This record gives sequence, C-alpha cells and structure tokens, in this order.
Amino acid sequence: MPAVLQFPDLSPTLFSIEIGSFTFALRWYALAYIAGILIAWRMAVAAVRAPRLWPGESPPMNDRQIEDMLTWIILGVILGGRLGFVLFYQPEYYLSHPAEILKVWQGGMAFHGGLIGVIVAAWLYTRRQGIPQLSAADLIAYTVPPGLLLGRLSNFVNAELWGRASDLPWAVVFPGPRAQECPGVKGLCARHPSQLYEAGLEGLLLGLLLIVLVWRRDALKAPGLVCGVFFTGYGAARFFVEFFRQPDPQFVSDGNPLGLAWQVGGYGLTQGQALSLPMIAVGLFLALRARRRARTA
Repeated sequence: MPAVLQFPDLSPTLFSIEIGSFTFALRWYALAYIAGILIAWRMAVAAVRAPRLWPGESPPMNDRQIEDMLTWIILGVILGGRLGFVLFYQPEYYLSHPAEILKVWQGGMAFHGGLIGVIVAAWLYTRRQGIPQLSAADLIAYTVPPGLLLGRLSNFVNAELWGRASDLPWAVVFPGPRAQECPGVKGLCARHPSQLYEAGLEGLLLGLLLIVLVWRRDALKAPGLVCGVFFTGYGAARFFVEFFRQPDPQFVSDGNPLGLAWQVGGYGLTQGQALSLPMIAVGLFLALRARRRARTA
C-alpha cells in the first residue's frame, strides 16, 4: 500500500457533561456554526461602520438591523439546510419517513438548501425594512466564507463527507466501515480529504478574495458585485471538488460507481455539481451587471 496518512485521533465532541441521565455535549460542528455566525456578525458591523466602502458613503443598514436580520438568517440556514438535504439528496426516504425530517440533530444539512433559506429570509427582512437588497446581499456574501471554512474543518474532525479512494501521499485513512468500503482496494482504503479541499477553496481562498475586494477595491460601491463573486467562486470551487468528493450513497450503484445524479451515455454531473451550475450562472450575471453599471455610472 502506498504511503498515506492515518486519520488523527480527533473526537467530534469538544466536551460533555453528564447531569443525571442527561448528557450535554458540545460538538465541533455546533461550535463551527456558532463561531461562524459570530464572525459574520462582527464582519458585517465593521463594514457598515465604514461609510467609505458604500455608494454615496451611505451604508445600507445599521448595527441594530444587522442583529435583527441575523435572527432571520439563522432560521433560514436551519430550515433551508434541512429541507434542502431532504429534497435534493434523500426525498424518497423522507417521504416515507416524514417524522425523520424534524430530527436535525441526527445530521443531514445541504449548503445549497441553506443558501436558498438565507436568500428567502434576507429578502423578506430587507423588503419589510426598505433596505437596498443588492447591497444587503453583498454584505451577507462577504461574511459567509469564515463559516464555510470552520464548517468544512469540523466535517474533517467528524470524519464525514470524505472523498473518493486515492493513493496520493496526502490521502487519509478515515475510520468507520463506510469509509473502508472501497471496491478493488486491498487492505486499508485511503481517501481524498475533500473536506480540507473545500475549506481551502470555499473558505480561505474565497474569503481572502472578498476581503480584498471589499476593503481594497471598493467592491461594495458596485451593488451585486461581491454577491456575484461569491456565488461564482463557491459554485466553481464546489464543482471542482466534486470530482474528488465521494457522492452520497443513494447515487452510487454497480452501474454508476461515480455517483452521477444526472447522466447521459455515461457522462454527467453529481448532485453537487448540478446544484452549483445555477450558482455560477447567477453569480456571473450579478458580477458582470454590477461592473457594467459601475462603469456607466
């Protein structure tokens, strides 16, 4: 077997406390959500407190409105993420077991569903408050990558959402029987650490790009530009990583080992790639329109 990396001795639980028959546990994934929301809040507040970043030096929101909108967005993330997973990845199972939909603590969240939930929540809130919606979308998009970075790192700690089998030097031997189900592989099965690929591309690289655009390139003065770059960047990163990420088991079969959800003649797309294409299209449209309007203003 080629030299690969053993999964480090990491626990998905940061700490746990037992009180009688009840056990309270703080998991890294929950901590990632909490930290991502807090970082996004502070980033948004810092941006609206810098009038020079905005068109006419007039921020679209104030501190109180950001806090209020955050409540709506948290609900949008949870409801949209869960319903997205149900509808995009396991609709037949959950139609047969509708009570399972409510059991979010058992796992099963979809980023694209969470994104739709955020869009709906933000649209409703900004419409009620009379807030410029493209500028609000830019502000939200700018603050998302740190949460993506932390979320993907916690996926790695949880030894979940790993990649396809690989013999590259940085491939990781993940624990668990499902991770070791690799047809044609003798001995331990190593896989792409696709969670780290996504953390680096969707979280770190995209986040740094948006920070530069906002604070060095006055991107917020062209409403829609930051949001467009985020959609395009995330969609492209996710599309690329899907080539290395193990698809959900319901899409994999003997006749479809690549787990293509949409295919013709043996060629096609995974579900993640199919959901990313509209993001790329919408992102390019928003970014190009924002640039064009900025040049003609």
